[in-house]
Amino acid sequence: MASKICSVDPGSPAARAGICPGDTLLTIDGAAVRDVLDYKFYGYDAKLTLVLLSESGEQRTVSVRKREGEPLGLNFEHYLMDKMKRCSNKCVFCFIDQLPKGMRDTLYVKDDDARMSFLLGNYISMTNLSQADVERILRMHISPLNISVQTTNPELRVKMLQNPRAGEVLSLLPRFAEGGITMNCQLVICEGLNDGEELRRSLADLEALYPAVGSISVVPFGMTDHREGLYPLQPTTQQGAAAMLDIVEDFAARCLAKHGTRLAWCGDEVYLKAGRPLPDADYYEDFTQFENGIGMLPLFAEEFSLALPDYAGRTPRPFCIATGMAAAPTLTRLIDQARTVCDNLSGHVYAVQNDFFGHGVTVAGLITGRDLVAQLSGRELGARVLISANMLRDGGDVFLDDLTLQQASEQLGVPVVPVEIDGADLLAKIFEE
Repeated sequence: MASKICSVDPGSPAARAGICPGDTLLTIDGAAVRDVLDYKFYGYDAKLTLVLLSESGEQRTVSVRKREGEPLGLNFEHYLMDKMKRCSNKCVFCFIDQLPKGMRDTLYVKDDDARMSFLLGNYISMTNLSQADVERILRMHISPLNISVQTTNPELRVKMLQNPRAGEVLSLLPRFAEGGITMNCQLVICEGLNDGEELRRSLADLEALYPAVGSISVVPFGMTDHREGLYPLQPTTQQGAAAMLDIVEDFAARCLAKHGTRLAWCGDEVYLKAGRPLPDADYYEDFTQFENGIGMLPLFAEEFSLALPDYAGRTPRPFCIATGMAAAPTLTRLIDQARTVCDNLSGHVYAVQNDFFGHGVTVAGLITGRDLVAQLSGRELGARVLISANMLRDGGDVFLDDLTLQQASEQLGVPVVPVEIDGADLLAKIFEE
């Protein structure tokens, strides 16, 4: 698919070569550019020959010189420069299937695109990969890939993903390993399906592919109150979470002794559900699956503690923090810690119940603007409300329910201030003048 250029970065190699918005990129060094992977792969070298089609229909050839690996500086109408591959599964635990009706359309989009796995860290199930896709991944060495495995039992995987291909594509894991592709794997655990002995089997099968399997995350499925007509699942219990931890931590200890890495980690939510303390930050090694909720709270707490001495003796304006039920105890502990070194620190931590999705959803990133406003109204807020930036649309100022940051601030009567998932940024926002 030829891709139309919508803008060219000023001063970039493409700009210096005279490439203009409106041109369509056809080939790089004779290779057709179908999507963003072709663009990045074939555009890596220092000397390139591009064939372009102008808006008037004139085809021309342009030579570009740049540093090896330097981006060309072209921007296209769509990030992938192609249609996104949609999910072909009907997973029994799918969170999108549990969304209430009437939300914005983009929230119901199910992606399952290997390109987005490589470029953006999204997870893929492999069920919609064609033979050509597989060969391209191996030829271009598209690595690492993030793969939602769920179970290595083929029959059980078909049942959980509700896709007849779900079992057979597990054969791609050893094929990718042989091709030198690094895989970060995920196991979403549903009690009574892929826990217990099935979890042990999956961990052992994935360990057999080490070091190609570079990390394994084990997380509980997220359950909302909107499961009418869906597969009958039960929420993760305290006993189930504890059993999950026992299996994974025993496996991790053996892997550490054998391979020098724990290889598998449970999500922070598993520890909280089990009522067990979270490990220290160094337990998580290089935080490969941080964005998947693996070690997020321990690292946040460490960043906070390391930055805290810089604020000793200072007094911030009164504030409050609004977060999910899961993170509230950790943030309360951190604010208590700050009070030991900061003068007259006046701040509250409010745990927001998720009335929109259901009280079984406890993470901050799924709190809606309306729940935030409803539960903070009439409470002591101080001079501003600090929230996690992941409550908002990526890079924007809109909550999941389309309430804007400005609207929430107006309704609460104080500014609502996003904080990055970084303990040092929380302190910076607390002490902001």
